[in-house]
Amino acid sequence: MSTVTDTISATGRRKTAVARVSIKPGSGEITINDRAFEDYFPTLALQNRVLHPLQVAQAANQFDISITTAGGGVTGQVDAIRLGIARALLKHNPESRGTLREHHLLTRDSRAKERKKSGQPGARKRFQFSKR
Repeated sequence: MSTVTDTISATGRRKTAVARVSIKPGSGEITINDRAFEDYFPTLALQNRVLHPLQVAQAANQFDISITTAGGGVTGQVDAIRLGIARALLKHNPESRGTLREHHLLTRDSRAKERKKSGQPGARKRFQFSKR
């Protein structure tokens, strides 16, 4: 029987994106939706955003990370993954809470799209007012 206890799972959310993150001790390999990390997020800026919690916790190249993400756009998924990794690292090492909190990595960004109101073209936009 394989040891499942060394795998730590956490969930991150942002807008409509959801990321399920599993970390286990390893060499630093990251896969997202069964694709290589560099293929899924081709730009360096997006990659750095995902790796930020690992750098803050000084855990880079210590864990193999497997991520399943769905919904939302690229930025929403990046932020959901980032929160999921931070939460998983917190489960692995509770002493890192202060550092992760200091860099605002444990707070879920609750901003989401405001709903469209009936009788109007959008959430805030109004039809042009005509006095006569």
